[in-house]
Amino acid sequence: MAIPETPSRRSLIPSFLYSSSVRMVNLDQNLMPGVNNPSGLSDSTAAPQHSAEGIGRNFMIPAPNESGIKMFSPAFYAACTAGGILSCGLTHMAVTPLDLVKCNMQINPAKYRNISSGFGVLLKEQGVKGFFRGWVPTLLGYSAQGACKFGFYEFFKKYYSDIAGPENAAKYKTIIYLAGSASAEVIADICLCPFEAVKVRVQTQPGFARGLADGFPKFVKAEGAAALYKGIVPLWGRQIPYTMMKFATFENIVEAIYKYAIPTPKDKCSKGLQLGVSFAGGYVAGVFCAIVSHPADNLVSFLNNSKGATAGDAVKKLGLMGLCTRGLPLRIFMIGTLTGAQWGIYDSFKVFVGLPTTGGSPAPAKK
Repeated sequence: MAIPETPSRRSLIPSFLYSSSVRMVNLDQNLMPGVNNPSGLSDSTAAPQHSAEGIGRNFMIPAPNESGIKMFSPAFYAACTAGGILSCGLTHMAVTPLDLVKCNMQINPAKYRNISSGFGVLLKEQGVKGFFRGWVPTLLGYSAQGACKFGFYEFFKKYYSDIAGPENAAKYKTIIYLAGSASAEVIADICLCPFEAVKVRVQTQPGFARGLADGFPKFVKAEGAAALYKGIVPLWGRQIPYTMMKFATFENIVEAIYKYAIPTPKDKCSKGLQLGVSFAGGYVAGVFCAIVSHPADNLVSFLNNSKGATAGDAVKKLGLMGLCTRGLPLRIFMIGTLTGAQWGIYDSFKVFVGLPTTGGSPAPAKK
């Protein structure tokens, strides 16, 4: 049964965060109780009866109150967490070969001079299996990171919106996106850091270990458990700006697409179109993410590969230009594809459980 909206209930859900509910209404059918009727028809207590033909023509993403999950409920955050696991874990594992070449180009540029020669060297020395070295810590580490990144982003976005109030939340929405994503990433990187340390060591030092099972205890035995977090500060330096750019840019790009490029309101667009917008917005956001976070990415790779190395050593050896540009073209391609796929998977999962896709133009104010 639909629950009528009250002013207090609406105030907890800032209109700019999610699209308004989808209404599939036929003129010869009654409206569900408590649902806003833009056509001017009066409400009725009878629920609409959709024919199979009507559903086929108007298959849209269900509104939050049409699914079994209430917005901002524990189940909602659990669904966002699960979507984050799928979106980050699977995509990072899939691009392991690109990540492997990128890390080796950063650590040993004399041997891995460019993308094509890097793949050639790996294929010659380690065979096809070598391209997926380190996939287990990649899968587990980025699954944990994705769970916190997306789940806590939705939490902090709502939390900061409530603090700001509806008017300020709409006015300063980009600041809320930035603050929510930064807060989420601080937590997410604490989960990622140990896996990232082992992954880089496995990928850049052949013979160190086969993977996580033998690499983790070997790493701890050699350098101590505290060394697993040696790269936490540069990791924050890489991931926090990356994630702030990823979420804030995505949200604003998606809103701009619906506002300027698509004549149909978001809540009346098809499921496929909405997910296509999510992928496109994610890809463009990923390009900006790669550029902003690349110097710190080089630093993370350098520190995790060299025992006792410092940030000063990295700057001295690589130079400021090297920190900013070494491996950048490959990372732009990798992160653009990765981020687009992540938003596509994340929003697909939200659609699967009956939630709206992320972002979009603000819902019109109710009169």
